[in-house]
Amino acid sequence: MRAFIFPGQGSQAVGMGRALAEASPYAREVFGEVDEALGQNLFRLMTEGPESDLTLTENAQPAIMANAIAVLRVLEKEGGVTLSDKADFVAGHSLGEYTALCAAGALDLATTARLLKRRGQAMQAAVPVGEGAMAALLGADREKAQAIADAAAEGDVCTIANDNDPSQVVISGARGAIERAVAIAKDHGAKRAVLLPVSAPFHCPLMQPAADVMEQALGAAPVQAPLVPVYANVTAAPVADPVVIRALLVEQVTGMVRWRESVLAMHEAGVAHFVELGGKVLSPMVKRIAPDATTASIIGMDDIEALLNAL
Repeated sequence: MRAFIFPGQGSQAVGMGRALAEASPYAREVFGEVDEALGQNLFRLMTEGPESDLTLTENAQPAIMANAIAVLRVLEKEGGVTLSDKADFVAGHSLGEYTALCAAGALDLATTARLLKRRGQAMQAAVPVGEGAMAALLGADREKAQAIADAAAEGDVCTIANDNDPSQVVISGARGAIERAVAIAKDHGAKRAVLLPVSAPFHCPLMQPAADVMEQALGAAPVQAPLVPVYANVTAAPVADPVVIRALLVEQVTGMVRWRESVLAMHEAGVAHFVELGGKVLSPMVKRIAPDATTASIIGMDDIEALLNAL
């Protein structure tokens, strides 16, 4: 069994998508559709920068999605691959869940782009710059991370945002609490704690204003049943009902990304092959979660050709 997986924020880089667009009209088509949906030249920003603008949440989220869907579109159109024939499940990390839903036909491309643009704007606006923070706890599992967060909170918000793999958990919350957590992390058994260069504290209760915005936006968005089950971040379980999909995407804004559990659940359901489209961030996590699984990161035409030969 096989799962197609889609990366989250942080996988953006100036130059992304350029080689693919030069090689395939189908990739160019995707980038053009996204530009039209957003009313901005996002593709030029992806290929030329500046990096400071591409890194802005409202740009990075639709850009990462567009890049991954372009890879999928080339696979489908030039390789004759149908996602529902080659993938048993799809999943994505944070914003990647929207990409997964788009890949599986639950959301159309234009709707996905607009939702992610809105999501990025709402998440950025939810907390004034400088008041929130996130940190990666390395060499810490979820139990250790929870103990660190609890000890550092002191009445402030300090929660687990991403349970990425057995050795990496990200915490999010009020800046003071996150800085305290970084200071005490080693005392609680973590190897290292690193403040992340993010503009807002994602996936924590401080994001409630953004969740309210997304509840309204998703309520008005057309959502279909996906062609293959999508593993949801907040439940680490497959979902197919459009009503439930909407509710879980709202919950995801403030909730924990249960990536480790999602990969474990897919692996236990029989998935032996994980194919990451549009990035190379999730594949190393998968190997740490399910060491006997095979992984592939598909970004350029050479990767696509290699995957087509393997399918």
